[in-house]
Amino acid sequence: MDRLVDINRLAEILSVKPATIYGWVHEGYIPHIKLGKLVRFSVKEVEEWLKDKRRRGRKNRVPEVELVSKGRRPIKMT
Repeated sequence: MDRLVDINRLAEILSVKPATIYGWVHEGYIPHIKLGKLVRFSVKEVEEWLKDKRRRGRKNRVPEVELVSKGRRPIKMT
């Protein structure tokens, strides 16, 4: 079985305040498990969730630009 942690432990792991975690739970933003009134988090699921939230740095991004000349259609460049 996967390891479960409470809100305080997850907040410590992610270096955020417990209130932030409570907000994420309320919004349905972060995967969690409700056991009656208790809220627990699967460490494995949170790690996967974090991988999905990872973004590329600016150097790896290709800017999307539209060029418009007077009287012409926009040219989309990526």
